[in-house]
Amino acid sequence: MDTNPTIDVRGGEEIDIGAVDQVLKSAVPELSGTPVVKQYASGASNLTYALDYPDRRLVMRRPPFGTKPKSGHDMHREYRVMTALKPVFSAVPKTLYYTDDTAVIGAEFYVMERVEGHLVHQKIPKDWADDYGWDEAKTRKLCTSFFDKLIELHQVDYKAIGLEDFGRPVGYVERQILGWNKRYEKALTPDVDAFEDVRDWLDANRPKVEKGAAILHGDFRIDNLILDVDDPTKINAILDWEISALGDPLMDLGNTLAYWIEASDPAPMHALSRQPSAALGMLSRKEILAYYAQKTGADVSNFHFYYVYGIFRLAVILQQIYYRYYHGQTKDERFKMYAPMVNILGGVARDRIRDGEI
Repeated sequence: MDTNPTIDVRGGEEIDIGAVDQVLKSAVPELSGTPVVKQYASGASNLTYALDYPDRRLVMRRPPFGTKPKSGHDMHREYRVMTALKPVFSAVPKTLYYTDDTAVIGAEFYVMERVEGHLVHQKIPKDWADDYGWDEAKTRKLCTSFFDKLIELHQVDYKAIGLEDFGRPVGYVERQILGWNKRYEKALTPDVDAFEDVRDWLDANRPKVEKGAAILHGDFRIDNLILDVDDPTKINAILDWEISALGDPLMDLGNTLAYWIEASDPAPMHALSRQPSAALGMLSRKEILAYYAQKTGADVSNFHFYYVYGIFRLAVILQQIYYRYYHGQTKDERFKMYAPMVNILGGVARDRIRDGEI
């Protein structure tokens, strides 16, 4: 069962499936037949395609067309971290093939096994009440399972699995703040606020001591999970590792809670929601922070900074995508409303700087 819908490949985002098939069959000799190609409708960054062979279902990822951030959309990074994690952290798909030979389709790409199961977006499906006896308690269990996976990831010994050179943990916080501030400047369009006050505050309030080093997912959301068909409180796979890194784990938690919209949040925030974090049974951001601290022993006394960082970083990501739409580098109409969303997020960052809340 797969509840992650596919669509016909969007205009301008076609791939040369003959070339892909040829290199794949050299790397995976047991493949046979001709694949049917579809595109996943979800996702706003890297492009994801379903490759359905007669007896095997695969997934291919490639960078988007158009202008891309210098350090973004790194297919090898995503491929490498999943490959290294798989033996010790089961909740990643099995990787099969990667190439940086742009002669094949015009960009680097990689292929992985498809993990079957549920992919949930804004709402928990209504039919789960009948299919699984889904209730508030099961929602709470999904929530704790979700954060347990983040905690498990942060506790992986990255050196033991060959990822010691995957990033530079020392100075990670400073590089992130300066880097995202610079990326925002480069992606500015006339219809968004420059948010110089937010950027200056983040730079001035960087923690003097970083909270250790861990593998960071960078985009940890419920809609990046494949949930088990028999028990959707169980997580079979975590997807979208393109901005994973080594660094302060509280930066990863800040990013995750920036996505976590609560039932009591104002309406504009709910317009940004991409996961069912406001469902009855889900923990609040404050409860999640306490849960993480209790499970890990982390000092979260200055978490306000990490949350504001997460909110502004999300604004920058949306603005980078909107920049491509604004300049006609993508035809995807979903991105048309990203400019007002960026302004909403920047306003939220300002509010949280003022009130010190998360």
